[in-house]
Amino acid sequence: MNIKLALTGDGSHTLVNSVLDESYHVFKGALTESVYVYIDAGLVPMAAVKPSLRILEVGFGTGLNVLLTRQKACEMGLDIHFTTLEPFPLDAEIIAALNYVDRLAELGGYGDRDTLAKRFSELHRAPWGQEVALEESRLHKIQGRLEEQVFSPKRFDLIYFDAFAPAKQPELWAAENFVKLFNALAPEGLLVSYCANGQFKRDLKAAGFRVESYPGPMGRRHMTRAWKGL
Repeated sequence: MNIKLALTGDGSHTLVNSVLDESYHVFKGALTESVYVYIDAGLVPMAAVKPSLRILEVGFGTGLNVLLTRQKACEMGLDIHFTTLEPFPLDAEIIAALNYVDRLAELGGYGDRDTLAKRFSELHRAPWGQEVALEESRLHKIQGRLEEQVFSPKRFDLIYFDAFAPAKQPELWAAENFVKLFNALAPEGLLVSYCANGQFKRDLKAAGFRVESYPGPMGRRHMTRAWKGL
């Protein structure tokens, strides 16, 4: 794979796909972005009303969102069933080079380093294609594309849409995918994404979502939250 390690503004790593000329996170801060978009703007408000959550992630990538979700689940006493999609899993040597465990331990508030390291290792060692039990959650990693998946209606409570940008992977941002995700989301469910692209929001609305332009992280004007009504 044509993947290179890069340091972002908050001291955490991201990866750069040289074929797509695209990074996995913003260069201002990978960790800061993930915490803000997926945990603070997604998981926390949903957990406030539903302590047992079924989550779908589009774009497993480095596993950072899963690690942060596991940490928050332990902190809040949540029951999490986490399904994540990734067509191109990373090589073990790339994963081993990521500094998320050290950076989170330095920041404090995320648990001790040994626990973080154990949880990060567990989620990457978990086999693809089967659900596994972790201490505070269940994890199902699927090696495949969103377009290939068939989901049961109303299966998920929360969706992390963390795909590469629309210009880099347009097939993932096709309007029919958001109809699929809307149908897979339970009533009062939520989709969150770093992206605030106008066509993305129009396609979400056309699929039936109530779209909210939510303040973005690190000076970015907006991100997107999209709700499914009753």
